[in-house]
Amino acid sequence: MGPNTLFYVNPTTYTDFYETVFRLMKEHGVERIFAMSTLSVWQPEDEYSLIRLIVVTLVFFIAHFGWQTARAIGRVFEERAEDLDWTVFRIAGIPSGYTEADWKCDRDDGETFEGWIGQRGWTPQQKRAALAKWLVDAAEDGKLRWIRKMPAVSRLGGGKMRTR
Repeated sequence: MGPNTLFYVNPTTYTDFYETVFRLMKEHGVERIFAMSTLSVWQPEDEYSLIRLIVVTLVFFIAHFGWQTARAIGRVFEERAEDLDWTVFRIAGIPSGYTEADWKCDRDDGETFEGWIGQRGWTPQQKRAALAKWLVDAAEDGKLRWIRKMPAVSRLGGGKMRTR
């Protein structure tokens, strides 16, 4: 859940939502959550990427309120969900068709990268169905190494390389 407009968006709309979700998770004994964010959320482990610099700069100027909101969502997880097992996965473009045939084809569209932006194998896109497949797999196996972290998730570039 996040902004999808070029116009004003109050970032607290989303941060308040997540704080409510965190409270409800604690009340009901739910410990694990996966949330989606964007390349605008920087992590210390990220490496330099010209593509990312261009995309984030464009978003900053064209959809500034969306940029602010994405960063606020990242902060609310770091500051308010410390006792939950959260993973905020960061994506860029998620192009896809919308037919059943598109989804069947796209879910197996190459391997998925999970790691830090700019690392070998990271690309700025992932097909929507392949992302959904990754998320189902992540929910099933827990992706324990990504608890309280914000990995980038994308289509694996450069052949059959392994992720770190």
